[in-house]
Order: sequence, then structure tokens, then C-alpha cells
Amino acid sequence: MMSQTIIALLGFIAWSLFLLVLMESIRSKLVLTKEVAPNGFNPENSNLSPFMQRLARAHANCIEGLPIFGGLLIAAIVTSNTAITDQLAFWFLGARIIQSVIHLTSLSPMAVTLRFSAFAVQMAIGVYWCYGLLDVFVS
Repeated sequence: MMSQTIIALLGFIAWSLFLLVLMESIRSKLVLTKEVAPNGFNPENSNLSPFMQRLARAHANCIEGLPIFGGLLIAAIVTSNTAITDQLAFWFLGARIIQSVIHLTSLSPMAVTLRFSAFAVQMAIGVYWCYGLLDVFVS
């Protein structure tokens, strides 16, 4: 049976991949319909629609967080310490998905506040996990 930690790690990776596939599917459509030249894209999609710009940022946020949060999850898995991460693993994944969905839907002041709140939840969980994992090895 897979631990919640493994499921959350795979969910985080799958969510990041979903955002990438969505972005590249839309980019492919834009190339096929000749709306944008194949070499007409920049990494942040600044020459495309506001949604595409938000999608690029939401994906980048996932990629930026993967080494930190994914690293903590992997550390728990490889050291057989998933008891430290399991209890909050789904909360972490949920907060990550909520952050991305809010990013995709709006840039209003309320949305930005909610998006940051979802990220703050992830940071707090990450700090808790890091402390817990370090405590196991330092003690």
C-alpha cells in the first residue's frame, strides 16, 4: 500500500505535468492555426493572452516548489519516515492545487490574497516537515 506521502508526491508531479500539457496543448493549437509562429513563444507567455501568462506562472510556481517540497517528501520516503509527512501530505497537495487554480482564474486583490494563503499553508507544512525530519536525525 502506498503512503499518503508517495501519493502526494506523485500528485504534485502529476499536477505540474497537467499544467505543462495544458500549456503546450494551447501553444500547439496556436501554432497549428498560425496565430503564433513556432518560434514566437517566450517562457513567460508575455506575448499571449492573460490566461496563458497566468498558466505559465502557475506551472513555474510548481516547478520552483518541486525541489523543496518534493525533496522533503522524497527524504521522508527514502529514510522510511513517512509518518512525519503522511498526516499533512494531502493538505499540502490540496493547497498546491488550490494555489494554481486561483492563479489560473484571477489576479484580483482577493484572489492574490487567497493564492498567497494557499502558498503560506504549503510553506508552514514544509517547515514542519523539515523540522520533523531533521529532528529524527539530529536527536
